[in-house]
Amino acid sequence: MASRSTDSRTGTGSSPTIDAVSLAIIEQLQEDGRRPYAAIGKAVGLSEAAVRQRVQKLLDQGVMQIVAVTDPLTVGFRRQAMVGINVEGDLDPVAEALTGMAECEYVVMTAGSFDLMVEIVCEDDDHLLDVINRRIRTLPGVRSTESFVYLKLKKQTYMWGTR
Repeated sequence: MASRSTDSRTGTGSSPTIDAVSLAIIEQLQEDGRRPYAAIGKAVGLSEAAVRQRVQKLLDQGVMQIVAVTDPLTVGFRRQAMVGINVEGDLDPVAEALTGMAECEYVVMTAGSFDLMVEIVCEDDDHLLDVINRRIRTLPGVRSTESFVYLKLKKQTYMWGTR
């Protein structure tokens, strides 16, 4: 099903190469993460057992996760923001520290105006201020931050995985 190759996104390590059948399984699960393996098998031409094995391999390789995606507003997180961060020196220690913060849902190293972009999900403005002012800005190497507070989320999808 999958062979190993260099990860072009990071230039390090390796990432699995996914065949058409595995992509079809992923697409089925993106439509409904609870779809029975028997129904997926019928759609992609495999037995239920073969689908189960492929799904487990995709999970084990880190190709995908099967999770419940919530609307932050409905579970008490009323403030979201994207924070651009400029770092002096090595980005890795700052990025690693950010990945350890529960409020940081997304951490990416970037090229452009910012070295790092971080999506933060908080309970309210006070919580956001605390995370940015007392926890992010105080990290060694952080030179500056710029916050982009979300006013309204217009689109959030996870269907890009099989385009």
